[in-house]
Amino acid sequence: MAKTATAKYVDGFVLVVPKTKVAAYKKMAKEAAKIWKKYGALDYKECMGDDLHPDMGGMPALNFPKMTNAKKNETVWFSYITYKSRAHRDSVNKKVMAEMDKKYADMKDMPMPFDMKRMAFGGFKVAVDA
Repeated sequence: MAKTATAKYVDGFVLVVPKTKVAAYKKMAKEAAKIWKKYGALDYKECMGDDLHPDMGGMPALNFPKMTNAKKNETVWFSYITYKSRAHRDSVNKKVMAEMDKKYADMKDMPMPFDMKRMAFGGFKVAVDA
């Protein structure tokens, strides 16, 4: 993430996308990025796994594929959106959800290009900004 002096809050996501649905996910993510940034998100990133089995020099660590139970035909994504504060995040998300509810009302039951049950997300306060 490029350092943004005003970014003090981050929504983070980890999800699993079947490799056959990467194009559909990217399309959906590009549309979502436009909406989040329209309402004030400072940054929006969707990052597809590349080196998911790094050599940690013997340090015991759980890798993302193992953590998410990703299969060989799936890829793990790490995504994040940055905000000025938690209150700013809440304000932006309220506007985003209102637009999405209106814009995609007829698509409420549309299947997503990833398994929603294997997605993790949450809000994080920036603790170290080096």
